[in-house]
Amino acid sequence: MQKKLAVLFVLVLLAFVGLSARLVVINKENGEKYKKQVLSQQEYDSKTIPFRRGDILDSKGTKLAVSEKVYNVILDAKIMLDDEKAVEPTIAAVQSELGIDGSVIRERLASHPESSYYVLKKQMTYEEISGFKALEVDKEQGTNIKGIWFEEEYKRKYPNNTLASDAIGFTTSDNQGLYGLEQYYNDVLSGTPGREYGYLNGDAALERTTIAAVDGNSIVTTIDANIQSIVEKYLKEFDDQYKNNHLERNGSNNTGCIIMDVNTGEILAMASYPVFDLNNTKNSEDLIGMPMVDELGNKTGEYITAENLAAMEGTEQLDQNFNALWRNFCINDTYEPGSVAKPFTVAAGIDSGSITGNETYTCNGFLEVGDYKIKCHNIYGDGPLTVAQGVERSCNVVMMYVNMATGKDTYIDYQHIFNFGLKTNIDLAGESRTASLVYDKNSLGPTELATNSFGQGFNVTMIQMIAGFCSLINGGNYYEPHMVSKIVSPSGATVQNIEPRILKQTVSESTSEIIKEDCNLVVSGENGTGKTARPAGYMIGGKTGTAETLPRGNNEYVVSFMGYAPANDPQIAIYVVVDRPNVTYQDDAKYATRIVRKILTEVLPYKGIFMTEELSDDERAELEALQIEITTPVAPETTDEDSQTADGAQGDASGGTSGAEDGTGKAQAQNGEEGNDYTEVWKTFPIDPQTGYAIDPETGELVDPETGHSVTGENSTPAGRTGANGTSGSGSSQDDGNPF
Repeated sequence: MQKKLAVLFVLVLLAFVGLSARLVVINKENGEKYKKQVLSQQEYDSKTIPFRRGDILDSKGTKLAVSEKVYNVILDAKIMLDDEKAVEPTIAAVQSELGIDGSVIRERLASHPESSYYVLKKQMTYEEISGFKALEVDKEQGTNIKGIWFEEEYKRKYPNNTLASDAIGFTTSDNQGLYGLEQYYNDVLSGTPGREYGYLNGDAALERTTIAAVDGNSIVTTIDANIQSIVEKYLKEFDDQYKNNHLERNGSNNTGCIIMDVNTGEILAMASYPVFDLNNTKNSEDLIGMPMVDELGNKTGEYITAENLAAMEGTEQLDQNFNALWRNFCINDTYEPGSVAKPFTVAAGIDSGSITGNETYTCNGFLEVGDYKIKCHNIYGDGPLTVAQGVERSCNVVMMYVNMATGKDTYIDYQHIFNFGLKTNIDLAGESRTASLVYDKNSLGPTELATNSFGQGFNVTMIQMIAGFCSLINGGNYYEPHMVSKIVSPSGATVQNIEPRILKQTVSESTSEIIKEDCNLVVSGENGTGKTARPAGYMIGGKTGTAETLPRGNNEYVVSFMGYAPANDPQIAIYVVVDRPNVTYQDDAKYATRIVRKILTEVLPYKGIFMTEELSDDERAELEALQIEITTPVAPETTDEDSQTADGAQGDASGGTSGAEDGTGKAQAQNGEEGNDYTEVWKTFPIDPQTGYAIDPETGELVDPETGHSVTGENSTPAGRTGANGTSGSGSSQDDGNPF
């Protein structure tokens, strides 16, 4: 038995030796061939299937962002070289049908013959590769084409290029959202990649298992592409008019506009200038004219020109300037709001019971608070004014008296109620924190209480201001502002409806009615500062704003207008901010009101809101030129106010500045309000023919001939006073709330 076992062991051992010898011979003679076959099967039969990122649509279904399938051309050198007869026919086909230089392929074959993956060309469309694919399936030519295959992926496309660029954002090369909606809704828009596996079954036959990709959901925004286009058209028109006007730079540091549904919080349009092309986000020409920032993102005080732009190429500083371009001014930059804060001051006083709104205060052009002599915009004084007249004329002194009556504790409470210092939580990436940019009860002294009353000394964002303002005019309902109304699946089914959300009640309905009446006077009143914002055929309400930036006395201002339409039944709110218009004298809210007028002239008819006011001949001609249908009968004769408003929209751009409030360049001397014998002396001043402003014969100071507001550097805020917690009081803010 032992001998038999020994013989069996020897036989088995010899069999293993023979098998091992055979494997060595096979590996030596054919190992490379088999290795190529295995690797090639892995390359072709185990691959990732990309998902399609969801679309971004406007409220009417217009596509704002889409994903288009594209193809990368891949060279497999090992497969091509495995059949040398296929090399030249394949190179010829690639060169003729795909436009790829054949020398590139030959060089790659020579330098990397073992390579199985090399990208010859990226992101070709199906139309561009269809000719080559036709040759592949051709019975005669297809057998001689090997080693070329196509890798599928998706490329993000923005059909409207610059439209809503700040709000939409864009994607990185790896399909991740950056800025705006693309970043905020990245998880919603993104899907899950699929996978295709190849393996050999028990019969050595190739089997495939495919796990399909799951495409991303799409989002339907509240943006109306038509309204957005109107807004962007007039922001660009403003820039075209004032670009390189006073300095070699854009028409302003930033010009922003938000249009919002008063009763839902939906954003109908959000835009700022300058814009950028979402399909070409790193076009350095878009930077020219912007304020320059350094490697840390801090403003340098210079502006970008073609010359200094060339010196920044390839540096960290260039990247920082692109980041500044991509930022959304409407939600990310902070500034002192100026007089658009006055309705909030009055609302806090009335709603808290601190004032009734029927009080009368006397403005002598300034008010002494503590150790400071705080001037009114009208340095000549407005005399006795009611609270409503204080809003109409934008009187700082009246507002200071109102805040004194309200008291700092109540005022700070209402600041929080109006959401100043807090995020609105709008569904966009990059909204700034402003908690450190407003005062609290411990840091607010008497002087700060006075200057805060007219919007100096604390910082806000545009979205904070318009969201709070909507609550003042809609009965007190504070809606969370939002950009998306619905999420839909790839099949078109609704996944989620995003309904309007009321967060709180800011003021009572009765207070809201009073604020509307006061703001209506700003546009319709004889002494209203916002008359030039009224579009032809409509009556609107609102509030103008001018805020002097730091350091005080630098003659640089942020001017604005925040309004609503129609005046009797607000449906939409509009807020336009012009950050340092490129003119000699910046302290003039008409740079904002005229933009508002032009935008609303087109938006209101589009929204189906009917005209209520008589038209002047000039207004009728204006509407006919714009091909806007007149939606109400108009009388052949117009009032003086109608004529002034129509002319005021044209203004006087001589010397880079605007004309008088009524746009005629002529002062109209008249007494104050009925029962007020206070003489408006500034209306008797001669007019400077170059600027259209009135000239004080005693001081030579330029003032607005309608309002008496100084435009040559008279400070409303005490010199040297800063914003809350020592902030700069005006300018841009990083996401953490720290100003540049």
